Amino acid sequence: MLIFTNSAGESITFSRNSPYRILTFDGRGGVNAEVQTQKAPFQDGKTWIDSPLEMREIFLEGRIVDDDLTGRRRDLSRVFNPKLGEGILRYTGNGEHPDMEIICVVEVSPIFAEPGLVVQDFQVTLLAPNPFWRDTNPTNVKLEDYVGNFSFPFSFPVAFAIRGDTRVLENNGHVPTPIKVTFNGEAVNPKITKMNTGEFIKVNRTIPSGCSLVITTYFNDKSVVIISPDGQETNAMGYIDLDSTFFNLDVGENQLSFITEGGQPEVYIEYRNLFVGV
Repeated sequence: MLIFTNSAGESITFSRNSPYRILTFDGRGGVNAEVQTQKAPFQDGKTWIDSPLEMREIFLEGRIVDDDLTGRRRDLSRVFNPKLGEGILRYTGNGEHPDMEIICVVEVSPIFAEPGLVVQDFQVTLLAPNPFWRDTNPTNVKLEDYVGNFSFPFSFPVAFAIRGDTRVLENNGHVPTPIKVTFNGEAVNPKITKMNTGEFIKVNRTIPSGCSLVITTYFNDKSVVIISPDGQETNAMGYIDLDSTFFNLDVGENQLSFITEGGQPEVYIEYRNLFVGV
């Protein structure tokens, strides 16, 4: 089953029980890669550098089976409207694997063949600028809180408290994936670290009680914002520690740790597994 939902929230469902049936679905795999290499003087062959993926093209060929073909064609053209920008195509494999989805735009709006009495064939072409399929529902993990006290033999009693937690997160996708980190509540100089590599993100600021700090590491959409109780957002990118890295979760196990020098925040990490094909 396929479900396409446009930016206006309108959907078309393709299934055996729907007036819209799928005959051909190309685009589950087969995305092109741009193989990047470099060559040194006198080198035999070349040295591979990277293989970034191109955009993914998705081709749908289907059939409308209904008494009202005119109305169904109108609905299909309205939902698959290129002027609406990005939509979401969801793929359900009937229990064979978890549901997947991909963000895409309409490259070629519905093309209709000559209609029959109650049958109308059509074609639609979609283009996914980000070629990866992803989990329909993100994984959301709460990091538990602990307090560690350390005393030192100063001339007066003194103790330092550090709050934090360490948790192993599993990236079951095919490629590294970005994360969204949320600190809810008061936090002093919060820091999240990927223990496997030593990369970290630290915000040198006190987050007031009742506010949230949200950090995202999405490619071309990295952000650090403080959200007040009334929903107002403040850009906090200027408080990022200069040695911070907006890291991704590597494929496999990732050990993440958070530390805050004060406050009692609830900390959540959200991510989606990304797939080259489904």
